[in-house]
Amino acid sequence: MKEAGKTVLVTGGSRGIGAAVSIGAAKAGWRVAVNYVSDTAAADAVVAEIEKAGGEAFAVKGDVGSEADVLAMFAAVDDRWGRLDALVNNAGVVDKTARLDEMSADRFERMMRINVTGSLLCAREAVKRMSTRHGGRGGVIVNLSSAAAKLGSPAQYVDYAASKGAIDSLTKGLGIEVAAEGIRVNAVRPGIIDTEIHASGGEPDRVEKARGAVPMKREGTATEVADVILFLMSDQSSYVTASIVEATGGR
Repeated sequence: MKEAGKTVLVTGGSRGIGAAVSIGAAKAGWRVAVNYVSDTAAADAVVAEIEKAGGEAFAVKGDVGSEADVLAMFAAVDDRWGRLDALVNNAGVVDKTARLDEMSADRFERMMRINVTGSLLCAREAVKRMSTRHGGRGGVIVNLSSAAAKLGSPAQYVDYAASKGAIDSLTKGLGIEVAAEGIRVNAVRPGIIDTEIHASGGEPDRVEKARGAVPMKREGTATEVADVILFLMSDQSSYVTASIVEATGGR
């Protein structure tokens, strides 16, 4: 899986699954742009870990829900390396557990702006750089979906589930759209994974509560999800596109 010289932009790359992907990609030979939105120290720590192991990386600040920030992020990669070979659309948010009839329009707007519009903007900019139609050399996009897209997350966060359903549609549609232009587009659908995202949504004990619903009777780790993403980034998955791989422990 050595990918020496290739470059990847990992959105939300400073923590959780994104950090595991950034570190794993660097070990496989990728040069890594670690995107983050606010926690500079966390992003710098990921970059430092990569560089300590002999890899090449840099941190790039930006909110994927802002078109101006997305354009600046991709321009930074252009300036640094002059090429882009992979995008991992990992950045995303959840919110407090609630019923739909308790949610505000502001919550809906934030959820869709970051989880959906952000992924669309980043995918658009990646296609402009990778597609043979635009003079590119091809590449890979891996989107982060969620088991919530399939399960719906009733009485928890159906808005988040709906945003991840949109990611499933994006993966299928874009994967077919650019299949003949050298770009593969796939998604990973994680289940209950032990990351900080649950605490940020107001449920720090969600993993413990949900463990029993997983057929494997345990939560997954960020590294286990990252390994699936790294496979989809690699040439080992060269005939896989417009597909969604589940990493849910059977749920």
